[in-house]
Amino acid sequence: MGDHPSIIFAAAMIFIYGLFSKVADRSPITAPMIFVATGILVGPLGFNVFHMEPYGALVKIITEVTLVLILFVDATTINLKHLIKDRATPMRLLLIGLPLTMLTGTIVAYLLFPGVNIWLLALMALILSPTDAALGQAVVKSEKVPERVRRWIGTESGLNDGIALPPIFACISVLSVGIGVSDENWVLFLLQQVVFGAVIGGFVGWLGGTLISYFSNKGWMNSTFQRLVSGSLAVLCFAIAEHFGVNGFIAAFAGGLLLGASTKSQRVKERIQEFGEAEGQQLELFVFMIFSMLLVPTAYHYWDFTALLYAVLSLTIIRMLPVAISLIGKNLDMGTILFVGWFGPRGIASVLYLLLVVETLGFEGYEPILSVIVLTILLSVFAHGASAVPLSNLFGKKAR
Repeated sequence: MGDHPSIIFAAAMIFIYGLFSKVADRSPITAPMIFVATGILVGPLGFNVFHMEPYGALVKIITEVTLVLILFVDATTINLKHLIKDRATPMRLLLIGLPLTMLTGTIVAYLLFPGVNIWLLALMALILSPTDAALGQAVVKSEKVPERVRRWIGTESGLNDGIALPPIFACISVLSVGIGVSDENWVLFLLQQVVFGAVIGGFVGWLGGTLISYFSNKGWMNSTFQRLVSGSLAVLCFAIAEHFGVNGFIAAFAGGLLLGASTKSQRVKERIQEFGEAEGQQLELFVFMIFSMLLVPTAYHYWDFTALLYAVLSLTIIRMLPVAISLIGKNLDMGTILFVGWFGPRGIASVLYLLLVVETLGFEGYEPILSVIVLTILLSVFAHGASAVPLSNLFGKKAR
């Protein structure tokens, strides 16, 4: 079978899960857990009912569209005014905790995987550094968790995938063409990709937000199209940037930031985010199905004790220690620090970046390291998903 039957099956799964989604929200079983488990069950590792063409055109399209929309929508959810006002903790997590996580992940990988190209090890650490609040959605939605803690986790998750993007592309570029770090032309090219991508995307997002506010205030724009514009603007940011030869994904992230900042009406902003989040979640579930049917069967042959050790360390020490260091001096109790540190799931951004790497570099020759990424994400889907509700309830009781 080709890709289409598996995609149709994923669509049917979304419909069926939707019927019980409100019940599932109150349980420790999340949508990603169900989709990953089902994908493994019906894929090559299970009953082999569906077989997905390895990294075909459909997978490429779904990956790119989902990544563009996720980067864009995540950025629109960031309230820049609130971020500036409450900047201390989120900025510590992003500017101290995130780089330390990347560095620690690279050092640990260097120690556990001797002889492997340092750029490949750094790429693994970078792909596993962004967090995904959606895997522990019960945390950011739970009224039992203090609002400021939920805001910290949500803000970090909304921004760290975009921040990790430039160095990820840097590593991909080095590995794909074999250039050296001292190559000035390459460094200049990368800067142009990042800077001009951000400028073009930011301008499209700012202009779009300004026009949406103007025509909504005049009563010319209905609520349906206020919701629809997030997807169209995300695609425009990407397409215009790619047309000028710069990075469309960075443009999408910058466009989302400026759209959120330039849209004046809070109600209009909420409608934009509602549509983007709904469509984004649907695409995310398709991607999780691709992950379980395609990447897990390819990777599991290479899992060994070292791979498992790195995966466990990535979800614990590599993440939690940098978070604790970044929060020194904030007078937070150890329970809060551990809670924020633990809820740094590796989810959709890591899957999408991994698919992007496989599309660019291929899997062959990189199997042991890329398989560690797959294992880490797989563990995170179930560990963070299952712990979100009980740990939120426990943390809420102690925070009173």
